[in-house]
Amino acid sequence: MPKMKSHRGAAKRFKVKKSGLVKRAKAYRSHILTKKSQKRKRQLRKSGYLVESDAKVVRKMLLK
Repeated sequence: MPKMKSHRGAAKRFKVKKSGLVKRAKAYRSHILTKKSQKRKRQLRKSGYLVESDAKVVRKMLLK
């Protein structure tokens, strides 16, 4: 049987920490930045974590 492959789209977007939390980037930072405040853009730079129900699905995609 061939090896299972991880979902390449998910692999580029998410990282699984040793604690099992799934790290993600925040949305709304790709374009139309002129109308967003400096504070909002600065806060969007920080990473976030998935909630457990979504994290289960992503972990399965990443085979970890």
